[in-house]
Amino acid sequence: MSNIKRVALGSQGLEVPVQGLGCMGMTGGINGMSVYGKADEQESLATLHRALELGVNMLDTADLYGPMLNERLIAKALAGQREKYIVATKFGFEVDDQENWTGGYNGRPEYVRKSIERSLRNLGTDYVDLYYLHRLDPNTPIEDTVGAMSRLVEEGKVRYLGLSEVPADILRRAHAVHPISALETEYSLFDRRVEEGGILQVAQEMGIGFVAYSPLGRGFLSGDIKTPDDFEPNDSRRFFPRYQGENFYKNLALVEKLQAMAQSKSVTAAQLALAWVLAQEVVVIPGTKRRTYLEQNVDAASITLSPTELVELDAIMPVGSAAGAAYPEGL
Repeated sequence: MSNIKRVALGSQGLEVPVQGLGCMGMTGGINGMSVYGKADEQESLATLHRALELGVNMLDTADLYGPMLNERLIAKALAGQREKYIVATKFGFEVDDQENWTGGYNGRPEYVRKSIERSLRNLGTDYVDLYYLHRLDPNTPIEDTVGAMSRLVEEGKVRYLGLSEVPADILRRAHAVHPISALETEYSLFDRRVEEGGILQVAQEMGIGFVAYSPLGRGFLSGDIKTPDDFEPNDSRRFFPRYQGENFYKNLALVEKLQAMAQSKSVTAAQLALAWVLAQEVVVIPGTKRRTYLEQNVDAASITLSPTELVELDAIMPVGSAAGAAYPEGL
């Protein structure tokens, strides 16, 4: 068992390792598009079990991943040892009864209920530790969605509530209905929108835990991706403006500077990038489907960065330095 630090996530009593495991890449993608290339079920399960041994027992999934396949894979890892894991799942991208994303969002109370029942069946459990609204439904007031989520807490189906990718005003309105324990949003050296928008500061002021997803810039900060052709033909990253054309090479130049600094510290670029996010006093959930990368990520939690090194990293990738939009139009 590693001695990975554990921290309070929010002010409601949830305690988690400072590093969790993003599970999205462990199964097929969304409506036929792959997420970060092919996955192998046996290696994914081995990674889930190894994570537990290392103290990385917080698993992050969603009904959208697969759709549904990811939760079902996690059910296999949970079998017989449910209480040892902290399971976070999400809803809100509308998934129909044929298990396809409709392209829409749904935060209506009846859909909240339908989603949790479905996720509990998929996960083979009778409760979820942390239940997130994955994306805001622009047609449903946040008060209605969180009101319905709070009833799941009363019924014991959910222990704590979270939101993903919402602005500060929505976070405040939601928190007034029921305490929010976690805000999950993309955050890395490469993507610092949460600093630009002040959302990180607002969450910290309100005592809401912050969970950084894609802390390695969707794998780009690892330095393993040298050309756009390194992405498999149906890898979703091919469709993100940041990884296309001129943007790709501008961003690659930033990664090369990161790699040079990592080399001087005898760590990998990915480890250095993770250590930077951890230094912001947030919880990280790097995604991987392989034990090797999991172990490297865990080692990053013991890297200490000096104030000078933090300034240096800030100079390598200042706020707003990434070229290209974070998402394709419409997402």
